Amino acid sequence: MSQFALLGQRRFAPFFWTQALAAFNDNAFRCALLVLVAFQLGLDDHAAAIYTNLAPALFILPFFLFSASAGQLAEKIEKTRIIRWVKWFEIAAMVIAAVGFVMHHVSLLLVVLFMMGLHSTVFGPIKYAILPQALKSAELVGGNGLVEMGTQLAILLGMIVGTTTMGAAEIGPWLAACITIGVAVVGYLACRAIPAAPATAPELKFNPNTFGETARVIRITHADRAVWNAVLGISWFWFFGTVLIAQLPIYTRETLGGDNTVYTLVLTLFTIGSGIGALACEKLSGKRVEIGLVPLGAFGLTAFGVDLYFARHGVAPVRGLGWLGFLRGAGSWRIALDLMLIGAFAGLYVVPLFAFVQARAPREKLSRIIAGNNIMNAVLIVAAAGFGLGMGALGFSAAEIFFAAALLNILVAGYIFTLVPEFILHFFTWTLANTLYRVRADGLRHIPEEGPALLVCNHVSFVDPLLLMANLRRPARFVMYYRIFNIPLLKFLFKTAKAIPIAGQKEDPAVLQQAWDAVDAALADGELVCIFPEGALTRDGAIAPFRPGVEKILARRPVPVVPMALRGLWGSMWSRRDSALGRARLPRRFRARVELVVDAPVSPEHARAAALEARVRELRGDMA
Repeated sequence: MSQFALLGQRRFAPFFWTQALAAFNDNAFRCALLVLVAFQLGLDDHAAAIYTNLAPALFILPFFLFSASAGQLAEKIEKTRIIRWVKWFEIAAMVIAAVGFVMHHVSLLLVVLFMMGLHSTVFGPIKYAILPQALKSAELVGGNGLVEMGTQLAILLGMIVGTTTMGAAEIGPWLAACITIGVAVVGYLACRAIPAAPATAPELKFNPNTFGETARVIRITHADRAVWNAVLGISWFWFFGTVLIAQLPIYTRETLGGDNTVYTLVLTLFTIGSGIGALACEKLSGKRVEIGLVPLGAFGLTAFGVDLYFARHGVAPVRGLGWLGFLRGAGSWRIALDLMLIGAFAGLYVVPLFAFVQARAPREKLSRIIAGNNIMNAVLIVAAAGFGLGMGALGFSAAEIFFAAALLNILVAGYIFTLVPEFILHFFTWTLANTLYRVRADGLRHIPEEGPALLVCNHVSFVDPLLLMANLRRPARFVMYYRIFNIPLLKFLFKTAKAIPIAGQKEDPAVLQQAWDAVDAALADGELVCIFPEGALTRDGAIAPFRPGVEKILARRPVPVVPMALRGLWGSMWSRRDSALGRARLPRRFRARVELVVDAPVSPEHARAAALEARVRELRGDMA
């Protein structure tokens, strides 16, 4: 099913429109306020600058003050109830904003800006914590992609509508007031259709101490190293994006020589690129949480951020160009492509990170972890503002600030990936699997979404574990021959994947016993363990008899057994075919088609080696 089919389902569509309309109103209101202050109140440059710099600070302040409390509420109370309260709050805020717009009462509008920051603070933990409750695991990446795409487009439309309506002669404040109130009301009506999302920790005791709870939420977020570093990665995305968006007006005027229509164009290009990248995640990841896309996204941010600088970084010889005049200029299409690709790779970078946090974090703590993420985001957004202001004060141009952020991205992303090698491991397996093969996976729904299980599969080639890693929706521990495990250079990869080395009884009884203990411990911890019961690669393409190791594992730890079969790998350069000639067989075609077939779990009392062997033979069929 395509991810767009979710837009026709009640479990997703009302929430999608609720959050998109909220993002629209946030930005429509903020842009209308900025236009009012900058162009319609007759303030001098100094006074206008005070207001325009105060506005972002007031909006972000509630994220520091109330994110922890919002996370608690989202865990303790049924989520759709909170959403309805938030939408009523938004309607009230927009009514107050209408008075401020019409009366040109800036102080009142700044109060509303703080209220909208509080609105976003409370809605944030629900926005991402409700998705795992509403969607299946195979829909999580696609759902996040749609939400990210919808948010980006809503932000863009909100900025355009807020700017143009307030700029309308005489009736601008009335138009802005009517639109923002109307959108808030429509958002409330949409949220009424969101299905119930039960509280995940109803017994949670609410802690009113904001600062103490903030520290606790950060500790909860930090508890899982991989989740914490994913949160840092998301926060870095906000840093990079804030630097980019904050410098775009100056970049448009000074470097591109464009007017407000060029500014709208570059914003549109970045937003469309973000939407494309977000939507592409589902296709590229095969509908699973694929953090291997994150390093690819980080690479694209740097590559096209650097190219944007070299495309044009001097002062524009002509000012006031319209969007059509800009596109007719030399090198403009390269700049347009760079901006769109920065947006696209930003989508590839952030969507898998959000999906990873949702999939990996404990359900009863997810809202608080999202709250912790929002706190870290706020910290990095403030840091980005300081970074831009500081470099600007030192005399750097907007293009040079872009260039510095792109280079800094290498260091930050490299640091995160070094802390969590799992990101690089998945990037390696995803790249290898999608470069060498076109894999069709069937029956992945049979793999339990949580809890222990033993996966058994035929063994055709040296890359079998990598292909399985790249296609299974849950991480699995692979049992592999210890001599292969200890190959220099590759050993780091296998250790990162938490593979379990095993030896024969006559080769090394100690290694064999350690392997049985490690398998049992992994299953006891609720992990997936994958074994190849043939005990070695096939030498003739046929499936060899399954050894009794599977029965030893189940005798010690009875868990469901999932039969799997790989098809189409025999004869590849990584199999043993043609080994009699003393060479590996070269591939006949690029990106050969292979298949992974997964069958329903077998209960441990019926999982005998001979029966599992027969089932895997049946799954593989004639396609060796």
